Formats: sequence, structure tokens, C-alpha cells
Amino acid sequence: MPLPKYIKLVDVGPRDGLQNEKIQVPAKIKIKLINLLTKAGLPAIEAGSFVSPKWVPQMGNTKEVFQGIMQKAGVTYTALIPNQKGLNKAKESSCKDIAVFAAASESFSRANINCSITDSLARFRTLTKIALDAGMSVRAYISCALGCPYEGKVEPEVVSHIAHEFLQMGCYEISLGDTIGIGTAGDVQRMLSHVLLDIPPENVAVHFHDTYGQALTNIFVALQNGVSTIDASVAGLGGCPYAKGATGNVATEDVLYMLNGLGIRTDVKMSSLLEAGNYICQFLGRSSSSKTSSAYKLKDY
Repeated sequence: MPLPKYIKLVDVGPRDGLQNEKIQVPAKIKIKLINLLTKAGLPAIEAGSFVSPKWVPQMGNTKEVFQGIMQKAGVTYTALIPNQKGLNKAKESSCKDIAVFAAASESFSRANINCSITDSLARFRTLTKIALDAGMSVRAYISCALGCPYEGKVEPEVVSHIAHEFLQMGCYEISLGDTIGIGTAGDVQRMLSHVLLDIPPENVAVHFHDTYGQALTNIFVALQNGVSTIDASVAGLGGCPYAKGATGNVATEDVLYMLNGLGIRTDVKMSSLLEAGNYICQFLGRSSSSKTSSAYKLKDY
């Protein structure tokens, strides 16, 4: 299959990238980061999550963030929603696009959201219907699509089943996540071979962590299978809590550099993306995890 001519990059840095940061990030910092990502041309940004601050303190200011960002027409600003209470908060914040999430591992599902896969799908079936009836759009995530920190190998058939359930609920896009970053090109090909039997590639996104340095290779395999939506995190924000010391999300800058080299259109401007990454890294007091960002600083491009 020829590679897609256009790729939609979804930057998950403001939510997935920051949620485990020990330093509390004020709303004004998140707002400026999201505005910089908008300026860079990102068509979709995961801006926060309406979860209990008791469990994820870093996301406690999501309502303030949504009320403060300059939302650009045509750009999707998504918030992760775990339950009806979170959905109500999203409505109050004028959030129009939500994301729900399930795991492809029973152990991870119980550890992460305290219920079985079947129960989680039943919960999100109800939640999705309410959101769709309210005129909202719903995206879905599947965690542990290539492996689980508790169970190890995850069967592609399980991922395919959950993806099909989400599509039937009315989710416009299902993001397949390698939560612990253990997947290889062969794993991705096997998983997508099952998922794409029932789900059109235009409804599939991939969300790879870079624990073993395989994320870009895995993304390329997804491109070869016709997938044209990629999740990434500016400056490679986000660690992997299940693999001590491991890197988390693949850096948006590195994905963009690869796509530019392949001649694939994204409409994302590298210089502005680097500006966004430098901004948040300066606040966090550390260097960017993006190799592209490091290279641009060392060489005059």
C-alpha cells in the first residue's frame, strides 16, 4: 500500500505528557503551551482530562485551561473523560471533543480504572451515547495494545474486538497505544493485520511509546498499512511509569522530521513546534527528549 499523502498529528503533550509530572504545572503555562502548539499548525491537541484531582492532581486545572486557550477553528481540542462526572465537567468547560479509554489487558484495566474490560466497555457505551446526543465527538484509546506490564503479551484479537466495539459506539477514531513501549515492527504488523480487517484505516490512530527506541519504526509500519493519524508528544513529554527510567511518548518533533523526509504533508511548522517544546522544557527545568530538538540546537539549519 502506498504511504498516505497527509498525516494528522495529534499532540498529546498537554495531557498524557504532563499528567505524571511531579512539578505542578499552572494553567497559564498549559494554556500558553497549547496556544503555541496551535500556532505550529497541529490539527488536534489533547488539552487535558476531567478526572478526579485526587487521582491525577496535575489535571485539576483542566477546566481553567479550556476556558483560557485560544481555540482555532478547524483544530480539535480533546479531553479525556473517565465517567459521567467528567463528561459534565467537559460540558461546563465548552469542550466539544472527548476521549474514552479501555485496556486490552484485564489486569491493566482493573489496575487503571478498577473494572473488567467488559464492564469498561459497558460504561463507555452509555457515556458515548450521552456525549454524541449532546453534539460532542468521541475518540477512543486502547491501552496495552502491544503488551501489558502485568500480563506480558496481548493477543491482537483482543485489540481488534475492543476497537470494533468502540467503532460501533460511534467513536470517530480509535487510538491503539503501546503503553509500555515494548512493541516491534513485527508486533505492529500482526496487530494491525487483525484490527484493519474490521476497522477502516481512516478510523485508526497509533500511539507509540519509545521505551526501546522502536516508536518511529513502528509508526512507519502503521503508515505502510494506511494509518494516517499519529499521536505524539511535544519534546517527548511523558515518562513510562511501568518501566523505570524509560522514555515515554515519541516526540512530535521526531515524527515530524521523519514525515518531512518522506515528503508527507502535515501542515505543521517545525520552527514553531520547536518553540513550543523549548517553552515547556524551560518551565520543567530539563532538556527536551526530542533528538530533533537537540540536533537543531547543535547545527545551524
